[in-house]
Amino acid sequence: MESKDTKVQMAVAHWAHRFVSNGIPLSDFNDVAAIVHKWDDWCVAWENKGKMHALLGDDAKQNNFNLSASEHYNTAAVCYHYGKFLFVQKPDEMKRAHDMAVKCHQKSMKLSNPVGERIRVNWNNLEMYGNLRKPNNVENPPVVIMCMGLDSAKEEMETNERVFLERGIATLAFDGPGQGEGEYDAPICPEYEGPVSAVIDYVETREDLNSKKIAVWGVSLGGYYAPRAAAFDDRIIACISLTGPFNWNNIFDKIPGLTKEAFIYRSKCNSEEEARDFANRMDLTDCAKNIKCPIYIVGGGLDRVVPPEESKLLVDSVGGEVVFNMIEDGTHVANNRIYRYRTQSADWLRVKLS
Repeated sequence: MESKDTKVQMAVAHWAHRFVSNGIPLSDFNDVAAIVHKWDDWCVAWENKGKMHALLGDDAKQNNFNLSASEHYNTAAVCYHYGKFLFVQKPDEMKRAHDMAVKCHQKSMKLSNPVGERIRVNWNNLEMYGNLRKPNNVENPPVVIMCMGLDSAKEEMETNERVFLERGIATLAFDGPGQGEGEYDAPICPEYEGPVSAVIDYVETREDLNSKKIAVWGVSLGGYYAPRAAAFDDRIIACISLTGPFNWNNIFDKIPGLTKEAFIYRSKCNSEEEARDFANRMDLTDCAKNIKCPIYIVGGGLDRVVPPEESKLLVDSVGGEVVFNMIEDGTHVANNRIYRYRTQSADWLRVKLS
């Protein structure tokens, strides 16, 4: 039997919970895990899964089964996304899969319930793209701005958006600099309050959204971005941080190899040493005390990407109300225990935005 290379072994060992909790059928994950032995083959294997689900979407749409088509297109988008999300070693393949993820997700949003809208926000001459979805039968709903992580993108967010939409909260997931559609034109931005404030400015132009009730949510590295934004923009009235780093430099030498390679690539650094210096800018030490809005912080006791000590540092540093949900048997983003925080944080946010 052909042995798997180290990167594939890492992928199979660490990512099943994340993939499945964000919309990948477990059988598809198992299929890819079984057939891929070399990391170079990873992206193509997921592209093939994406094509299969996209064809199911085409068939459903042709028969006017629009909700089914939306579901198939969304699954296709997530498959394409997980083909590209850390595949920085082959930029052309990564970009090809990414383009298909965006295309399929746009098809899904147009047919979903509630429907989604593609929006564009300019920040520092970077065109940032987002997906806005509003809950059914709610006039001027509050809105949660969703910040992506190092390797996540807005096309991965449907299952995360759903818990907020069901509770009457609009969702605006966007790709900032160094993320998703923004990763090709700009590096990661440690001072992420800038991009978030630009998105809030956009929300304030929308008469169909309640710009007085804005929250921010962040996953993984986005769990740094969201509190960072809350520390600088007092228009944010609540914040959710999912297993984010307090100081990226604390963990730079401990993060998995694939994650480190993606950080170097998306920060547009030329070496590991240069990226380590860049990571020094990603630090909440001096600004966390300025977070005055309520904040819900999730930590994972078994997190091998962002150690739980990082979330504890954030808890101890913020200046306002804190709910700390430490999931002792939770992995990164506690994707193996989503039932321990997804609905709970959504219920908490609904109360804060009511």
